[in-house]
Amino acid sequence: MSAHDPEDPGITDTGADHARVPVRIEEALGAAALAAICLISLANVVVRYATNVSFAFTEEFSVFLLVFMTFVGASAAFATNEHIRITFFVERFPRRLRWLAEVVTLAVTTAMFSMIVWYGGRVTYDEWYWGETSPGLGNPVWLYTIWLPLLSVAIILRVLGRGWAKLFRPG
Repeated sequence: MSAHDPEDPGITDTGADHARVPVRIEEALGAAALAAICLISLANVVVRYATNVSFAFTEEFSVFLLVFMTFVGASAAFATNEHIRITFFVERFPRRLRWLAEVVTLAVTTAMFSMIVWYGGRVTYDEWYWGETSPGLGNPVWLYTIWLPLLSVAIILRVLGRGWAKLFRPG
C-alpha cells in the first residue's frame, strides 16, 4: 500500500471534514492575532520614527499575541492533520506500523499538552493568587498565561477528535 492510500489511517489526509467544530474558528483567531501584531508593530514604528518615542505596550502584547497565535495554529494543524512530523520513514512503513506511529504521535502529543494544561494552570493560579503584574504595563499576568491551559485543552480536543476520526471510527 502506498502512503497515499485512501484506506490509510490518516497519515496523509489533510481534510477536516470530521471536525464538529469548524477549523475556521482557529483560522480566524490566528489571522486576527497576526493582524493585531502587524498593526501594533507598524504603529509603534511609525510613532517612534515620527516622535522618537515608543509605545510601551507593543512588546507585551506582541509576545502574548504570538503565543496565542501559535497555540491556535497548532489546534488548527491537528484538526486538519497538518501538524509537523517527519514522514520520510513513516511513509515507507507497512500499514500497521503507520497506524502504530500515528497512535504514538497522538498519545505523546496528548501527554505533552496535558502537562501544559496542568502546569500552565498552576502558574496561572499562582499569578492570580499572588497578584503578579506585568513589568511594562502593570496588567495582571494571569490574563496572559491563562491562555496556555485553555488553548492546550482545545489542542487536546482536536488531537483526540482527529485520533477518533482517523484511527478508531469504524467504516
